[in-house]
Amino acid sequence: MSDIRHYDVIVSPVITEKATLVSDNNQVVFNVAKNASKPEIKAAVEELFGVKVKSVNTLVRKGKIKRFRNFSGKQKDVKKAIVTLAEGQSVDVTTGV
Repeated sequence: MSDIRHYDVIVSPVITEKATLVSDNNQVVFNVAKNASKPEIKAAVEELFGVKVKSVNTLVRKGKIKRFRNFSGKQKDVKKAIVTLAEGQSVDVTTGV
């Protein structure tokens, strides 16, 4: 049985056009918790999906200010993890965990 903390590390998969393009390079993109470290992300992906992770790259997208008519709002900051899987491994993010 997987540790419950792993579900707090991985927030959601990123399903965009760019994220599907990097899947050709055996990579998967996830939204992760802001305080998650690379070893925590690696352990969570290996445990939840049962795959071998080669490397983890992270980035923080700063929230932008958006306006609609007279209302101004700010998007939240998002931390993303680009997880490179070992050869022959794959993750189907559309099925869910």
